[in-house]
Amino acid sequence: MPKLCIRDLELKGKRVFLRVDFNVPFRNGQITDDTRIHAALPTIQYALEHGAAAIVLASHFGRPKGKPDPQFSLSPVCEHLETLLGRKVTFASDCIGKPAAQAVKRAQEEGHGIVLLENLRFHEGESANDPQFASELAALADVYVDDAFGVTHRAHASVAAITKFLQPAAAGLELVDELRYLGKALEAPDRPFVVIVGGSKVSDKLGVIENLLHRSDRVLIGGAMAYTFLKARNMPVGRSLVEWDWLEPARSIMRYADGVGIRFELPTDHVVTTKIEAGAPSEVLRIGDTAIDNRIGVDIGPATVKIYGALITDAKTVVWNGPMGVFEIDQFSCGTTGVARAVAAVKGMTIIGGGDSVAAVKKAGVADRITHISVGGGASLDFLGGRRLPGVEALTDKA
Repeated sequence: MPKLCIRDLELKGKRVFLRVDFNVPFRNGQITDDTRIHAALPTIQYALEHGAAAIVLASHFGRPKGKPDPQFSLSPVCEHLETLLGRKVTFASDCIGKPAAQAVKRAQEEGHGIVLLENLRFHEGESANDPQFASELAALADVYVDDAFGVTHRAHASVAAITKFLQPAAAGLELVDELRYLGKALEAPDRPFVVIVGGSKVSDKLGVIENLLHRSDRVLIGGAMAYTFLKARNMPVGRSLVEWDWLEPARSIMRYADGVGIRFELPTDHVVTTKIEAGAPSEVLRIGDTAIDNRIGVDIGPATVKIYGALITDAKTVVWNGPMGVFEIDQFSCGTTGVARAVAAVKGMTIIGGGDSVAAVKKAGVADRITHISVGGGASLDFLGGRRLPGVEALTDKA
């Protein structure tokens, strides 16, 4: 855990540089999921309630390649934030220099005290962890707070280098929650501990599987990544996604699980189709049925949902990362929805590990029954995979 939380700081009269993660999905000019914005609200409110003179919010948005790009402006996010907070938020047309400094001064003079800086990634110095860029960001505030768990796995200027110039550097309330829940799952899970891993590629999740395998009691695999494991067992998979270079690592994982007596479950049936699109003809086949021919697996089948549900029901800790199929298309979402409902019914601690899994539990209508929903995405994977988080290591209690 970080040495300092925002609750440890004296905020009265101070300008707080608050790194947030407002990299939200955007379509047709509208924010389609504001979970990450909501996640930052408790820390913003805490700073306001404890007398901060100004709260300088900084975030990246999209991939603008180190230069200004109107389609990646945070201006629409500023408008949405004003609605959520019920108060004015000054938007700075740049994240450094005179536009940023003037916006902070104006917010203080007008009394509302909140500024949202323009996209950090409009400058190459952000991704390069450039000290000069970091020092210009630091000049806008007196203390630093990181509440952007989703970027703590990146050694970027606003999460790493900035702490060399702006101290003390503390964690925000959301970041503390992320580390507390994920840390408990890693270090002291109540048992049975069930790990559910889905999504497209074994290569994306191998670190998570390897790091959690020896800590868990049961591992349930779904999504397209299951076909690499199935192919490693010489099962017919049709045109389903297989990472051919990862067959041996998949075999190694399964051999290890067998050797130590951990249940490592693969689907027993699946939904197959000729084309991944709504309305495409599909049917349920048992795993191993050669009738899959040249079709594609797109969801776990009803028998697998029943088996997985039984393995989840008595769990005391569940970590789930990655959907069980192409859940965005309703006819291929039954497996993911079934697992989501089973997880929601668990009486122990349940953690959804960011990314598509968040959208999946929301679509299933059970998000409010999950103990903790991580907004981390790649950071969740890195943390659960046992990798270091530069953004957390950079936090310091030095004044």
